[in-house]
Amino acid sequence: MIKITVLAFYLLREQEVLPMAKNKKTRKVTVKKKQAAKRNQGMHRVPRANRKYKDTVFRMLFSDKENLLSLYNAINRSVYENPEDLEIVTLENAIYMGMKNDLAFIVDMGLFLYEHQSTYNPNMPLRDLFYISGEYQKLVNHKSLYSSALQKIPAPNFIVFYNGTEREEDYWINYLSESYENLSGEPNLELKVLTLNINEGHNRELMEQCQSLREYAQYVAKVREYARESDLDTAVEQAVDDCIQNGVLAEFLRKHKSEVIAMSIFEYDKEEEERKLREAEYEAGYNSGKQDGYNSGKQDGYNSGKQDGYNSGKQDGYNSGKQDGFTEGKCEIIHLMFDAGESLEKIAQYTGYKVEELKNLLKK
Repeated sequence: MIKITVLAFYLLREQEVLPMAKNKKTRKVTVKKKQAAKRNQGMHRVPRANRKYKDTVFRMLFSDKENLLSLYNAINRSVYENPEDLEIVTLENAIYMGMKNDLAFIVDMGLFLYEHQSTYNPNMPLRDLFYISGEYQKLVNHKSLYSSALQKIPAPNFIVFYNGTEREEDYWINYLSESYENLSGEPNLELKVLTLNINEGHNRELMEQCQSLREYAQYVAKVREYARESDLDTAVEQAVDDCIQNGVLAEFLRKHKSEVIAMSIFEYDKEEEERKLREAEYEAGYNSGKQDGYNSGKQDGYNSGKQDGYNSGKQDGYNSGKQDGFTEGKCEIIHLMFDAGESLEKIAQYTGYKVEELKNLLKK
């Protein structure tokens, strides 16, 4: 039996319980509100957008052994069948620099770090560097580092599952070396992160091999579809009900309905906030770059025009001076020939001037 140990699967769930306020002295309650409150007594309330929710639907879905093993098999084209071969171990304090990894596990001496992202983040290699350092610290007996025997460690693999709306590629790779300043030659430390686009319509072969991933993509697409037509809370509830009715993640959604709704609202809100922040940053950068470009272009244009004007003026002055000098020299020759007794007709023949023109020149 293959031993599979999950090294880091860190879930933080904080769900606020908001007690109903019953201060009758400071609030007037209409008859309709009282009746509605009475009807809702004892009923299960759907959590609204809770900004303290730290879990995600993706992480919750793939914390299940069968789903995680199915996802691993689909990516690696392996055929492991027994979910019990996979042992999940939740590590304490698995947060580095305020960030946490979604899923980490070992199989066949390979260490796999899975991360879900709804926005594009070029810093994932650097983040994974912190994650993997923490994983190896927990794996390795520090005393063995000082022995003469080589300490073996599982080979790391880094995969990001992306379902944002900024990029359309099926996959891409980011390298740690892209963050290096003044890199010369081959980097001495490299880390490669593969990102897979798990939006509906992307990586079809992968989706076909992993039903839970395919249905997760369908659920996310439903949330976005309904969110274009109604408020977020309503859209998420509609998407959950629609998926249950149509057999999309039906068992999972029925079992965790209230949690999924709360997490989805939080995730979508967070995604929208990050999108708006990036748009504001882009706008500010665009305006700043536009102004800098204008100023730089204006200065370059001035300097270039000044130089061109100088060169053009220099050339014009040279040509004009050359012509004036030639004319003056020719006039002097005409005077010398006339003083030597040459006839105007002969001088005209040599110089190309007409007789009348020569007479005018000789008067000056």
